[in-house]
Amino acid sequence: MDQKRDRRLGNKYFIVLAFALVLFSSCREDKKEVTEQEIAEVKKPVDVYEFGFNLNNYIVKRDTVKAGESFGQILEQNKIGYPKIFHIAEKTKETYNIARFFQAGKPYTILCSKDSLELPESFIYQPTKEEYVVINFKDSIHAFKSRKPIKYVEKTVTGVINSSISETLDNKGVSAVLTNLLADNIYAWTIDFRRLQKGDRFKVIYTDKYIDDSIYTGVHDVKAAYFEHNSEPFYAFQFETDSVKGIKDYFNEEAKNLRRAFLKAPVKFSRISSRYNLRRRIAVYGYKIRAHKGTDFAAPIGTPIMATANGTVTKSERRGGNGNYVKIRHNATYETQYLHMKKRKAKVGDFVKQGDIIGWVGMTGNTGGPHVCYRFWVNGRQVDPFKQKLPEAKPISDSLKTQYLKYIKPIRVQLDNIPFDDEILEEPMDENLITQNY
Repeated sequence: MDQKRDRRLGNKYFIVLAFALVLFSSCREDKKEVTEQEIAEVKKPVDVYEFGFNLNNYIVKRDTVKAGESFGQILEQNKIGYPKIFHIAEKTKETYNIARFFQAGKPYTILCSKDSLELPESFIYQPTKEEYVVINFKDSIHAFKSRKPIKYVEKTVTGVINSSISETLDNKGVSAVLTNLLADNIYAWTIDFRRLQKGDRFKVIYTDKYIDDSIYTGVHDVKAAYFEHNSEPFYAFQFETDSVKGIKDYFNEEAKNLRRAFLKAPVKFSRISSRYNLRRRIAVYGYKIRAHKGTDFAAPIGTPIMATANGTVTKSERRGGNGNYVKIRHNATYETQYLHMKKRKAKVGDFVKQGDIIGWVGMTGNTGGPHVCYRFWVNGRQVDPFKQKLPEAKPISDSLKTQYLKYIKPIRVQLDNIPFDDEILEEPMDENLITQNY
């Protein structure tokens, strides 16, 4: 009796165990199927778009143009023969003459067929971080120019001066470009940034620039600023006064222009190596007395030269002792000239704004070292610019003043509501006045 009962119990146990094994196996199969599906989804490539192409559809080759390397050489190295290369260059030169503007150090991308042949189908050249040129030659040959998407992000920063404006902003991880904008553009005529006071403080609303949402290219512009120097407030608001020419200036809360009509110097971070002197002895002329009717600003070769005021370029050429030079007429009274350039950027007829780059420092013409000779005319006569009572920048018109005051009202509220940092000044200083360079 007991044996029969044991056999029945054993059979039942076997059936339950078999059922459990089948169920477990089924669950494992289902789990296996789900896992494989999940893996397939994970392995599925995410579409990556750049220059208008889905890069997943190509074998992508990236490089930079090497010194002495030509467009034709690069294509030839990538399985394209010279007859086709010549045809590509001729067919696309009206859109973009790549053979002429090809420069060493510039990046390029080649999109190749995704097969064993890896034949190039498109060539993308980037003359700047923002611009790119696409040359397609898979089926038909054509080219087009475009720009990468740009995003501007508005940001704010505040600070208390303990040593210098540049150090304060650097400690906050803000680009040095913001220092230059504040010191050389916005407050250049109202605050001496080399003589800031300990405890001076500031607020700035500015925009950062990004390409493709991720490539940071630095500070783009300053929307508004507040600087408290010697307990005196200095507001600055950017406002466009000429939409046709794209002229923007900075004005205070009462619509007074913060800028002067002329910059103090045509180059940044330079020194005056020779002043205007009608009885100067010049080495290149045998130390004979020869009038020097310009002011020499010594700077390394390649330093950008800026137009000191808005105006129209009347001359851009190379001639005699002047070397490469540019001359600008600012109005019926004032003209400026910039000599000994390595290379000229501005062309005759160009309208240039104050601060625009018109060329680069060089040693062309009669010169003993790299510098720009800055010459200044008043009513057709060369004079010393440092002895002139130069005018303020053009005031805002009455018609725009009302518009300006309405425009800055919400911006000032935004600026005033930005709290200052509760910074603790680190070490007491023996002197209250800070005189180090910014």
